[in-house]
Amino acid sequence: MEELARISDAEWYVMQVLWESSDVLTSNQIIEKLIDKHDWKPKTIQTLIGRLVKKKAVGFKEMGRTYQYYPLVTKESCIRAESKSFLQRAFGGAIKPMFLHFLEEQNLSTQEIDELKKILNERSDKR
Repeated sequence: MEELARISDAEWYVMQVLWESSDVLTSNQIIEKLIDKHDWKPKTIQTLIGRLVKKKAVGFKEMGRTYQYYPLVTKESCIRAESKSFLQRAFGGAIKPMFLHFLEEQNLSTQEIDELKKILNERSDKR
């Protein structure tokens, strides 16, 4: 399986719009959905779309003079790739130090701790 190119923070916003749509979108439709949320010019959004096409995260269909865009990658696969990249960069790929860091930094409720224990026990039982 081909490795997914890293998607920038700004490109994630474009991908979110495409993932949330059940249909293909034109660049104008993508621009409409992002222009009010971000202080970006239409050309900036078009540039982001172009980068995502080059990264093979977004595909397009040519419909006359209009291009329609759609995601080529799932949100889940992008999250998985981003998680692996973060884990490698921040913790050298080691999960235990990452968990310890988050557990020390977060104030978890008793319910959240119980849920984590349950998940870990289920994972342990599968081995």
